[in-house]
Amino acid sequence: MSGIVAIVGRPNVGKSTLFNRLVLGRKAIVDDQAGVTRDRHYSKSTWNGREFNVIDTGGYVHGSDDIFEAAIRSQVIAAIEEADVLLFMVDTTTGITDHDEAFADVLRRTKKPILVVANKVDTNEMLNDIHEFYGFGFGELFPVCSASGSGTGELLDRVVELLPPDVEDTPSDLPRFALVGRPNVGKSTLLNALTGQERTIVTPIAGTTRDTINTEYKYFGKNFYLVDTAGLRKKAKVNEDIEFYSVMRTIRAIEECDVVMLLIDATEGLQAQDLNILHLATRNRKGAVILVNKWDLVEKETNTARDYEAALKKRLLPHNDLPILFISATEKQRIFKAVETAIEVHENRQKKIKTSELNDVLLPEIEAFPPPSHRGHYIKIKYITQLPSPTPAFAFFCNHPKEVKEPYRRFLENKLRQKFNFTGVPISIYLREK
Repeated sequence: MSGIVAIVGRPNVGKSTLFNRLVLGRKAIVDDQAGVTRDRHYSKSTWNGREFNVIDTGGYVHGSDDIFEAAIRSQVIAAIEEADVLLFMVDTTTGITDHDEAFADVLRRTKKPILVVANKVDTNEMLNDIHEFYGFGFGELFPVCSASGSGTGELLDRVVELLPPDVEDTPSDLPRFALVGRPNVGKSTLLNALTGQERTIVTPIAGTTRDTINTEYKYFGKNFYLVDTAGLRKKAKVNEDIEFYSVMRTIRAIEECDVVMLLIDATEGLQAQDLNILHLATRNRKGAVILVNKWDLVEKETNTARDYEAALKKRLLPHNDLPILFISATEKQRIFKAVETAIEVHENRQKKIKTSELNDVLLPEIEAFPPPSHRGHYIKIKYITQLPSPTPAFAFFCNHPKEVKEPYRRFLENKLRQKFNFTGVPISIYLREK
């Protein structure tokens, strides 16, 4: 497990800017207007060789202070429950506000590590303005300028120290299939439909991850775990933001699984959060199957499924080699085909191709369509081998590896998929000097 770091704080203190800085990209929208972030943004970050997930907990500002208070409390509580480290972000230029105090009141009730991040420290003179934030009583204070990156190195050094050690959660070497998706897409219904069959033997085993249940499942001689992310805990007197909470649980499930079974609602189509989940699964090198649930509720004509699948594949780009199944968990339509497909994807993820076969099959394809020359350099790929990694990774040895561009990398990946069937599995391509 790589751990979760949640950035919390009132709106407009620079949470999204810090998030973009930590994940090395502009994934979150940044604007001076408060309350811009409403979707959950999450991605992987790496520091000193340690990978972890970062969540930008965008503010919910809909008007009155009362609504704001309720929203921030639900979000902070969800972050406290699931995150391993909390970054409490404040604005040095404005000092402590009532909303900062509201966050601090909730955070004081947890024993989770809390780092106060004083943002917008643009000059050395502004360091004198941060001392009031020690008044929160959290101890550790880190002055940063998230826009320029100043101070984030020291912050990340401390974050990595506080993350829990990498451990495997599942007490078995059996493959793990995670049912993931937005709330109310039918994850619980699918799990119940699968585990309610006579051919199934079920053993609930709680992992070390909070509330994750790995259900051992036997299907036609195949043993695996179903990792359930559907159940949300009920808490008295807590009005949780279920969308945010489900994201935290989903990240945990993706980390500990081998294949992601992503459910989408056929009546609503593919949403931004579905794509977020898929991108995270790919970055974690997991296999993936797309399950279009509630297909029984869609009015059908002759080519409805074909047209729906074509539109879905267009939205899923660049993930253009994912199995797509149309299911109904309530009617038990094609639910076992979904399991069979997940097993096939897992087998593809473990596939090893002999070096001689790789070269015999791919070198003629490469000779027929060689890499374009670059700055007068003729590029020749001479040798291919699969690397000894847990997921499919291939090294292509050539004379000018740095001059092979992304379009040709995609050509090589497509040929690997076409010739050796790596459907549903991310492939890593490395160009190395012969």
